[in-house]
Amino acid sequence: MPTPDPPPRAVHVDALDRIPLAHGFWRPVRRPFGITAFGVNAYSADGAGDALIEPHDEASPGSGRHEELYVVVAGVASFVVGDERMHAPAGTLVFVPPGVHREATAAAPDTTVVVVGGRPGDGLPVSPFEYWYAAGPAYDAGDFDGAIEILSEALDEWPEHPRVHYNLACFHGRAGHRDEAIHHLRFAAERDPVVLEFAADDEDLDAIRDDPAFPRR
Repeated sequence: MPTPDPPPRAVHVDALDRIPLAHGFWRPVRRPFGITAFGVNAYSADGAGDALIEPHDEASPGSGRHEELYVVVAGVASFVVGDERMHAPAGTLVFVPPGVHREATAAAPDTTVVVVGGRPGDGLPVSPFEYWYAAGPAYDAGDFDGAIEILSEALDEWPEHPRVHYNLACFHGRAGHRDEAIHHLRFAAERDPVVLEFAADDEDLDAIRDDPAFPRR
């Protein structure tokens, strides 16, 4: 019998359990939420100078061999990553790949860091929207070929995703690539006819609208 998905919940970080460690307090996040897609926990220290993140490199027998993203959500942390010291006030994100030494102390009272981790590659594929969001600045700048190049990366992970192909049709249409625009538009429409509603008045496709192969509702 499949395990049911955990229900949505909202918990303030200050309400998380505080489990004392030799290096501050562990604030369990993954366990109470029932998260299985990635590791996530928080660590807190009460006073400036207190240990916050223990020295480790995610290569020891007790580690998950994770790449880790540290998000300082309160206070100020002082990180040592490899040979570099980083001053990290609230709002700072610090990324560390596996095998690289990292540790942190609190540089201000009541400092809390949320840590998200996972083995490299385990979080893939990423959501398809990430690709067309990433292509947005190139599109807005009129660099349609650049936008096509970025969005085309999605085809490795989402080769049949209708919205990927629809957006590629739009970008190719703007770039003047008539055949490619028609190909991607027809591919998208065959898999999700609702894109034809978008295509009906999408200015990105005006340059190919007179083509006999243009799919219509």
